[in-house]
Amino acid sequence: MSHEVRAVVARTKGAPVSVETILVPDPGPGEALVRVQACGVCHTDLHYREGAIGDDFPYLLGHEAAGVVEAVGEDVTDVVPGDFVILNWRAVCGRCRACRRGQPWYCFDTHNARQKMTLKDGTELTPALGIGAFAEKTLVAAGQCTKVPQVRPEAAGLLGCGLMAGLGAALNTAPVTRGQSVAVIGCGGVGDAAIAGARLAGAARIIAVDIDDRKLALAETFGATHTVNSRDTEPVTAIRELTGGHGADVVIDAVGRPETYQQAFHARDLAGTVVLVGVPTPDMKLELPLLDVFGRGGALKSSWYGDCLPSRDFPMLVDLYRQGRLDLDAFVTETIALDEVEKAFEKMHSGEVLRSVVVF
Repeated sequence: MSHEVRAVVARTKGAPVSVETILVPDPGPGEALVRVQACGVCHTDLHYREGAIGDDFPYLLGHEAAGVVEAVGEDVTDVVPGDFVILNWRAVCGRCRACRRGQPWYCFDTHNARQKMTLKDGTELTPALGIGAFAEKTLVAAGQCTKVPQVRPEAAGLLGCGLMAGLGAALNTAPVTRGQSVAVIGCGGVGDAAIAGARLAGAARIIAVDIDDRKLALAETFGATHTVNSRDTEPVTAIRELTGGHGADVVIDAVGRPETYQQAFHARDLAGTVVLVGVPTPDMKLELPLLDVFGRGGALKSSWYGDCLPSRDFPMLVDLYRQGRLDLDAFVTETIALDEVEKAFEKMHSGEVLRSVVVF
């Protein structure tokens, strides 16, 4: 049996998205049908619409989501109907070389649903990040469902992508330790999550860098102890001045451009760490003096999905949210209807929101 539901579809590159009726099949072996309660509007969805990730149109957009399992297929034991879950795009296989060496957060063979969701005319849809959650219901691999205690879905769903990327860049990839100095370049949702993660880890000094004073003011609410407007002030010099002339122990680039990465590289202390969590475009190139790469020591890291293991990290972060130690609600700028996603993309461009969240 198929379920007819309303969903946001990107039919062609660069064209406005549309709300259409799609068909979602019942779950087969290893799959789960999830009734979506909330889904954040992420830059990655916009990248899909613009053709920056691939050309497998039409896309079923949406991936930062939480909801309730409605049905499961054969051989599914980790979740049952009625479970409240956060969806993730890293359902680890347990068998690839990364999983076998004890690093499942790098899994090279992650699972998606095998069956396809389609338009009413039978055209197959490509779900964003294997999820496709701008829909009243979606079909995913059961391993993409992480069971957590029931909390506000608008907040919990954001852990499915952007917030986990930022939090994990600080907590998992760096990892930030007590008393360290941290600089975060770019104070959108991911950057602010990295700031929140650095605060959770016990960083002594957290420097927020952006070109927008509004964003810098908001960064302070997430834990930034100092701010630098890099439109007015040279950021490397400012970060060094704020860290005794040395540079920060950890610098997180949440923008993902060659110029911000170079700033991060030169703003770190000797033997410091640079973490790239902002997503570059395919055409971007980086040039660094190789002698400085050698002579400065330390580590240059990339953070994939915050190097998270959803089964480990999502429940922990939800617990911190329930304890009042991690304010996920503060990342929800507005809640919107399904047919307002295109407007949310426009607000994203203008920097008006951290996250618009579709509520069903």
